[in-house]
Amino acid sequence: MAKKIAIDLGTANTLVFVPKKGVIVNEPSVVAVSMVDDSILAVGKEAKEMLGRTPENIKALCPLKNGVIADYKATEAMIRYFINRTCGRVRLTRPEVLISVPAGITSTERRAVLEAAKQGGAKAVYIIKEPIAAALGANIPIAAPSGNLIVDIGGGTSEVAVISLGGIVASASVRVGGTKMDKSIADMIKKQHGLAVGNRTTEEIKIAIGSAVFQESEDILEIRGRDLVSGLPKTIEISTNAVVEAIQDNLREIINTVKSVLQDTPPELSADVIDKGMIVSGGGALLRNIDELITSCTGVPCYVANDPLTCVIKGAGIILENLENYKRVL
Repeated sequence: MAKKIAIDLGTANTLVFVPKKGVIVNEPSVVAVSMVDDSILAVGKEAKEMLGRTPENIKALCPLKNGVIADYKATEAMIRYFINRTCGRVRLTRPEVLISVPAGITSTERRAVLEAAKQGGAKAVYIIKEPIAAALGANIPIAAPSGNLIVDIGGGTSEVAVISLGGIVASASVRVGGTKMDKSIADMIKKQHGLAVGNRTTEEIKIAIGSAVFQESEDILEIRGRDLVSGLPKTIEISTNAVVEAIQDNLREIINTVKSVLQDTPPELSADVIDKGMIVSGGGALLRNIDELITSCTGVPCYVANDPLTCVIKGAGIILENLENYKRVL
């Protein structure tokens, strides 16, 4: 019976960590709701399978947008589902829950997370900022008196922060991530080929042939969608450089955020960052050549963290197992 759990409540995926067991849940942040009686039909993988495929009496939705709660009731149901799955439906005590949130979250958005977790079955709720959790999960010594720069590119937000002595010295958050990139790819396909494609298809395109920089030898992917003129199914081919072109504006926003944080960093810490380089974590770190793009645009060495998808939840897990030592950063 888990007494403490950590939840990385992401726009795209939700991960759950239990001390001594590690990451035990990694599921999409999707909820399927019945439009007839407003009941929750499915959560996670099962609900994601329904995206874009539901009849009119069922709605599959992502309750988190840009890293924050967009649908309170669905988020509460999702948190309850993950707590029940981790701790069991019948339990003597309610667990303590640690939840990671974007660094740029407002007090209202923060309160919504706390309330949703308490209503979902938590006894006590702690909040940790994602850049600090990501840095810990990427094995960065955050307590040391030296500057460490982390770039966490998630589904809804990209967080950039310089961390020293266990706290954030300079940070910026931009509501651009994997979801916005998917939308940009869908818009490009619609504009250039007159084809409507779903969210799952655009995500598959980005994963299969996407890149952050233009390639000399391109990959080609065959995709299917609905022709906007005839309304009939149609198959087309997409190349890597077409995807790179589509997401240029999104990448530029992330790069500008990194630059603004570097400009706000005190000189002593800037020297540390140039010496050590910066670390990229989050799902966006899996985009090919993202480290190469950031290095060429900023002049600062950039490295992708080991297992970037789980950096935030692993860091949250470290804090959860040593709550007394990390009370200051919560």
